[in-house]
Amino acid sequence: MTKTAPDSGRREFLRQVASTAVLGAGLAGCSSPAVNSAERKAVQFQHGVASGDPLQDRVILWTRVTPAPETANVEHMVYWQVATDAAMQLVVAQGSHTTSAAQDYTVKIDAAGLLPGHVYYYQFASDGVRSVVGRTKTLPRADVHQVRLAVFSCSNYPAGYFNVYADAARQNDIDVALHIGDYIYEYESTGYASSNAAALGRVSEPRELLLQLEDYRRRYAQYRSDPDLQALHAVLPFITVWDDHEFADDTWRDGAAAHEARKHGPFALRKQAAMTAYHEWLPIRVPDPASPQKIYRSFDFGTVLSLHMLDTRLVGRDQQLLMSSYYDSRRQFDVEKFRHDVASPRRQMLGSEQMVWLEQQVQKSEARWQVLGQQVLMARMEYPLAIAMGQCSCTDYAALKLRSGREPAALGKREQGWLAAAVTLPCYMDSWDGYQNDREQVFGMMQRHRKNMVVLAGDTHNAWASDLHDAQGRQIGVEFATASVTSPGMEGLYRDRDPDDVAAMMVDLIAPLYYAQTSKRGYMIITASHEQVRCDWRFVDTVMQREFTAATERSLRTLPGPGNRRIEECARS
Repeated sequence: MTKTAPDSGRREFLRQVASTAVLGAGLAGCSSPAVNSAERKAVQFQHGVASGDPLQDRVILWTRVTPAPETANVEHMVYWQVATDAAMQLVVAQGSHTTSAAQDYTVKIDAAGLLPGHVYYYQFASDGVRSVVGRTKTLPRADVHQVRLAVFSCSNYPAGYFNVYADAARQNDIDVALHIGDYIYEYESTGYASSNAAALGRVSEPRELLLQLEDYRRRYAQYRSDPDLQALHAVLPFITVWDDHEFADDTWRDGAAAHEARKHGPFALRKQAAMTAYHEWLPIRVPDPASPQKIYRSFDFGTVLSLHMLDTRLVGRDQQLLMSSYYDSRRQFDVEKFRHDVASPRRQMLGSEQMVWLEQQVQKSEARWQVLGQQVLMARMEYPLAIAMGQCSCTDYAALKLRSGREPAALGKREQGWLAAAVTLPCYMDSWDGYQNDREQVFGMMQRHRKNMVVLAGDTHNAWASDLHDAQGRQIGVEFATASVTSPGMEGLYRDRDPDDVAAMMVDLIAPLYYAQTSKRGYMIITASHEQVRCDWRFVDTVMQREFTAATERSLRTLPGPGNRRIEECARS
């Protein structure tokens, strides 16, 4: 495995971005006076720069000023410029913006008047101090031939270094970074995946569980202090959606599994605090400022793909079902009632308004591919009944299948019954498996409008690829799911087993599953053209130290048209 080296021009730009030197002069053409380097700076740009939500003629630009203590309670004027060169000499747009403690000193500019498919550079200045230069790109014209997306999920600061971001920042020819949820985690400093945090120098701040607006702001500030995340933001525009950990574990519309109202206060207040901090710290354009909870939106990359960013978490989701509630007093599981409830039309994942919006977007799109950027697995991840009921483990069931082929007479009656049972059940109710009617509605709209669908997912910390079939078994599309940036995967559940054997076991047990990687941290690179959509899974060898190597370990693709729309092999690039 080898590190990917950027071209010399991009390498130099990354070197400049990584530099933490504060430049003395203000932006050219701005009336911000120079500051003597010996003087105390009124502000600093400690959290870098970012861009996001590109359109053909505009892009969101983001930064944050960190004021000196004596200027913490005053407003700060921030100047911005957009140029066609990294030296910031050929300026095409500029302006100023006032920020203060009311928005946590963050700055968001919707820079308009740009050209389609162009690379631009941008910079901020305040009180004579300049930020690093950022690089961004607008959406292309209709005649674009190829689109490349880098897809990330589940970046837990105390769980390890952001080497995945560092590797992605070195890549060439990526158009946009997609972060499809769990950009931060809300746990206290001794919470999930924190056992190595002190040794790594990555103990969560604040130390307490995030509940108030200031708590979420401090956590975003800590994440955005990371140099690898800053580097990636500085070279690529981001398109993001939230998942549960930007709020609380297993969030739904009116609550969360990890939120206790008597202990933590009203969930509505916590949700508002988390949402406010998200909009302050992420370079996202709100489609409707009057309804900041509605972040579903679409991006058209010419006639190659339409990207529909969905909110499967907050705006419409009903509370998750609990399998434990389907056991009677004799500890018998009511399979029929369970299957009826998970498929009930009353259970919603997206909500009716978002579902109508999605169909409108899909119907009017002229792109070859309809790509859903969203949080949780859409594929059917159903296990044999004996596993779902906890009667045997995945390992024991897989071994039992092998024994049945070699020595069937040696199987006991109970074991024979496990293998003979034709029923499979979903076990993870937080995914689309727990909202099956909404999943069928999405499949139905793709069928009605004869669209080629690719679903992107995260959430589980593991990499997956699955064929998507509707309830009648018809092939609808494919799903590519990314591994996590740092959060641990299934390796912790199978410490004594070869990870490749565990992945092979998952593929064997789950019918639609084509590929699994259950022990490594990484991301996906999606390359779309009119001819195919290709997914390259890229993994780093460690997140426990700064030095790492990275490699593309698997590549799969799908082809358009009703006779295709399924996963197939392709050669490595």
